[in-house]
Amino acid sequence: MYRFIEKKKNTASGQALRISVIYLLVGSLWILLSDKVIEWLFLDPHTLILASLLKGWFYVLASACLIYLLVRTALIKIAQTNLQLSKANRQLADSSDEYRQLYHEYVEKEALLKAMINSIPDLVFYKDPDSNYLGCNKAFEKFVGKTELDIIGKNDYDLFDQAVAESFRRMDQEMLSQHQSHSNEEYVTYPDDTVVCLDTLKTPYYDTSGQVIGLIGISRDITSRKQHEDEVKYLNYHDSLTGLYNRPFFQEELARLDTPRQLPLSIIIGDINGLKLINDAVGHDEGDKLLVNVARILKSNCRSDDIIARTGGDEFWILLPKTDSEGARLVVERIKKSCHEYSREQENDAYYVDISLGFATKQSPEESFAKIRNDAETYMYKRKLLETRSLHSSIIASIKTTLFEKSNETEAHATRLATMTKQLGQALGLSEDDLVALELFSTLHDIGKISIDREILTKPGRLSDEEWDEIKKHPEVGYRIAQASPELRPISELILTHHERWDGQGYPQGLSGEKIPLLARILAVADAFDAMTEDRSYRPALPREQAIAEIRRNSGVQFDPEITELFLRLIENGST
Repeated sequence: MYRFIEKKKNTASGQALRISVIYLLVGSLWILLSDKVIEWLFLDPHTLILASLLKGWFYVLASACLIYLLVRTALIKIAQTNLQLSKANRQLADSSDEYRQLYHEYVEKEALLKAMINSIPDLVFYKDPDSNYLGCNKAFEKFVGKTELDIIGKNDYDLFDQAVAESFRRMDQEMLSQHQSHSNEEYVTYPDDTVVCLDTLKTPYYDTSGQVIGLIGISRDITSRKQHEDEVKYLNYHDSLTGLYNRPFFQEELARLDTPRQLPLSIIIGDINGLKLINDAVGHDEGDKLLVNVARILKSNCRSDDIIARTGGDEFWILLPKTDSEGARLVVERIKKSCHEYSREQENDAYYVDISLGFATKQSPEESFAKIRNDAETYMYKRKLLETRSLHSSIIASIKTTLFEKSNETEAHATRLATMTKQLGQALGLSEDDLVALELFSTLHDIGKISIDREILTKPGRLSDEEWDEIKKHPEVGYRIAQASPELRPISELILTHHERWDGQGYPQGLSGEKIPLLARILAVADAFDAMTEDRSYRPALPREQAIAEIRRNSGVQFDPEITELFLRLIENGST
């Protein structure tokens, strides 16, 4: 519609212009011909005055026409100009509104973009081609310790120490020269001296002609991730308990060091003596302490470049590059000496530290290291056979001492019990081997109580259900201790069953009658009688007659009736 109106206006203006031109031509022609026409029409001298008047009138009329035409033309031109100006003003107003709208949209989008960038925990920054900073987010402000206004226009040398600035600048130049994104990881220090690891990605950005006009950088704090990766890597190559290397790492290092340049290459193989006995007697926590102490002793007697690994539960391997047989022997002697010194410093001999060690040395490239390792292991086992028996005896003696110290069980009780059971066993016609086993069993039947808290063992009042459940575990603990020692293994089943009852109401297996081993039935009646006739923390000793009556009352219930009858005859006859 607007174009149609404008077209109509332009048509009218053209017509007016054409009319004006016609009027102008007619007027001009009229002026040129007026004199001749008047002279021809008014030849009479008497009419000259009239002719002059007409001539003047024609001049006036022609001038008016010309003036009219000029004024009309001017007015039309002014109107066209005003129309164009009005159109231009409307276009200008429309452009201003559009510009204003675009400007507000730009401001809003810029604010939104800035808010989004500031909400990102990663460090965001951008630079010009000369590595001068053009802007950043809040996280980068915190990293630098300055506001964005103080950062803009600065370079890395203005904000960081020289080493950090040079590394940043080197990455900028490499990225800008290659026109490719670059990333790297590096440790940096915050203004508060916090050290973090940053993973930084820098990317170029371009103008419309494709020219690089700067770079955008994003740095992410990956300190936690790196720490986790380091922990995983550490656990992949280390034993979590002792901190020594593990078997997979040892194998990798062996492959690396088994070269002619590292010869002679020695290996030491060690196996802790009595670890299972310690675990079963006093718990795995104490066994773990023993492992940690052995690891510390091994590290203190080896070089920093020696490879020390825990390759099994109680087994350790040491790889000694550029070490001959004599050097390996000296290391073994130092380790054994340190173990003895540590053991002497301990108040409780049950935690005696001892390790059997064997070693061998590869002298030439042609030798197989597998054979060298087998030689060291064979030597270690020979040493273990010689050392284990005496060590186990020492540990068992220490366990007995500890047991007597922490419970109502006394060495006098063990001695009396051994005497009574031996007499009862002889009366039953037991073999000499059975009598020896019975004596050892009588002395160590309660060895499992070493794992029970002293406060429970010496509690003067009634035990709680939880405490009683703890007490009832000691036969199984004693069984495991006995199984771990060659000297005690023959009596391990007796220790496990010494609290079973003839009526099947005992523990831990609920055995009854003759399913209970004979030696355990013998001990049961003798142990009960001696316990009743001795003072305990929870009650005074019972009179002898009352104890005999209690034993007789439980015959066939708690005790084997035949053994009970024989035992009471011996008691009444004064044989025991």
